[in-house]
Amino acid sequence: MLVIDDILVTDPILERDFVCNLSACKGACCVAGDRGAPLADAELPILEELQETVAPYLTAEGRAALQAQGPYLTDEEGHQTTLREDGACAYVNFDEKGIAYCGIERAHEEGKTDFKKPLSCHLYPIRVQPLHEGAALNYNEWDICDPACQLGAALKVPVYRFLKEALIRAYGEDWYAALEEAAALYQGKSR
Repeated sequence: MLVIDDILVTDPILERDFVCNLSACKGACCVAGDRGAPLADAELPILEELQETVAPYLTAEGRAALQAQGPYLTDEEGHQTTLREDGACAYVNFDEKGIAYCGIERAHEEGKTDFKKPLSCHLYPIRVQPLHEGAALNYNEWDICDPACQLGAALKVPVYRFLKEALIRAYGEDWYAALEEAAALYQGKSR
């Protein structure tokens, strides 16, 4: 593992290959599971403000869930995106091929908001675990992502490179440059 500016990067992020393969998984991470996507405190007011903006990009079920439950949920584990009755994220929609997409991200792509999507979604399959000082970045292994692991292996793209944009969003360009440098040394030693 590596530690860069109090951020612990676990080995699988350096060793595993990963490239989302939406044509194979259909965006299952947005519809499967038993919780919504984790949210940071700073994202809560953003989601509150975005409700009217993102509504046209959501399903009727998603809009109903947000109307009934609010823009996010809070429980003993923290804040999370609201879920529809079928368990899917309230912010998910589907294209003509049945592939899930984020309504927030689609609004962002069309210039309706500066907010891309929740950071935990952008960082997936990395999950951030807060520590006393800093945080640990862990690889979340889930069988629905097997096609992403296969595609990543074929393309030889490690998790951290696939998530370059998200990691820069979270920790900055200098941090990511330090990660690239440390990962090259790590990979040289592990061979």
